[in-house]
Amino acid sequence: MTKKTKKGKISTQSESGLIDITRKKFRWSDYLAEKVIKGTAFLSITIIVLIFVFVFRESVPIFSTAKAPAQTEIHSDANQQQETYGEVTDQPAAPEVQETYGEVTDSSEHAETTDESYTVSAGSGHDDNQTALKTLLTKDWVPVSEKPRYGILALLVGTFKITFISILFAAPLAILAALYTASFASRRVKEIIKPTIELLAGFPSVVIGFFALMVLATFLQDVFHYDTRLNSFVGGIAMGIAAIPIIFTITEDALTAVPKSFYEASLALGASKWQTAFFVILPAATPGIFAAVLLGIGRVFGETMIALMATGNAAQMGLNPFESVRTLAATIGAEMAEVVFGDTHYNVLFLIGSLLFIFTFVINAIAEFYVKGKLMKRIQGK
Repeated sequence: MTKKTKKGKISTQSESGLIDITRKKFRWSDYLAEKVIKGTAFLSITIIVLIFVFVFRESVPIFSTAKAPAQTEIHSDANQQQETYGEVTDQPAAPEVQETYGEVTDSSEHAETTDESYTVSAGSGHDDNQTALKTLLTKDWVPVSEKPRYGILALLVGTFKITFISILFAAPLAILAALYTASFASRRVKEIIKPTIELLAGFPSVVIGFFALMVLATFLQDVFHYDTRLNSFVGGIAMGIAAIPIIFTITEDALTAVPKSFYEASLALGASKWQTAFFVILPAATPGIFAAVLLGIGRVFGETMIALMATGNAAQMGLNPFESVRTLAATIGAEMAEVVFGDTHYNVLFLIGSLLFIFTFVINAIAEFYVKGKLMKRIQGK
């Protein structure tokens, strides 16, 4: 029943004492869960920002122009009372007779003992920073020397060469495997192939690096008959193995997201399954595939253990795939534990870390916001 209110409006039965199912009931469990999720998200963002700030803060001193080295003065006083052990007596000690061999000549000079003081410098100073900046864009990486050189060009070339080889190996395999899984494999086969490939993503990098060091390097050397056992080719193949699961997973998701109407329309026009897969489904998912390749590049670019174990770690500028190289990440992993805190070498390693951070951040941002956005617009027909 309905009844009129004082203002002439008709009230419903829900206003006359019945339960209103549209009213939102407050629940503490939902409230706490929402706050925990929100707090976790903000904490994750805060941690990323703090890491970003820390890495860049440690690399900033390399650009300073007036950094005074820390000095420690050490004094030696000849009149200091020496600490003795055992019984102390006033009797003079017997002269000590030295044992001699051959002819002895009186050629010794007696020097008077005086107070000494000297200074030990620690840390990087103005000259070291200037040297690092001048040699930064050279090809020589010799940080431990009388005349240290901090050229990162060889490291950049090695990193890009390894990345190119690994993506050249991993991308075709991962994309074709994803295309087969999404378009041709039966449900049972798909349930076997997809988890098996994705399981590879859980393998520790050190395990893949050890496999490349002990098995893959020897096998490839026997096949291609090159001289250097550990080189950029071996490292690229090993890193490609690590990148395959990422490229496969994202590519398979992009292919599956293509509307079935595309597939059915192509078959209705007389195209075969292979023609539909290669000329309809694959082009429609191109932005997602490109995003997968970009994320694979980011995975390889920042890899440390595989590069450290399988590339030979020689900073060379050549383009020969069968020579040893050194990557940016491997340089940090190999040398960070041996540097002096606050030294120029220490700051340069953090500068290399900043470059890695910027590159991977840009790659992931492009893949996430631009490329995937284009994929969704293409699928939605916009």
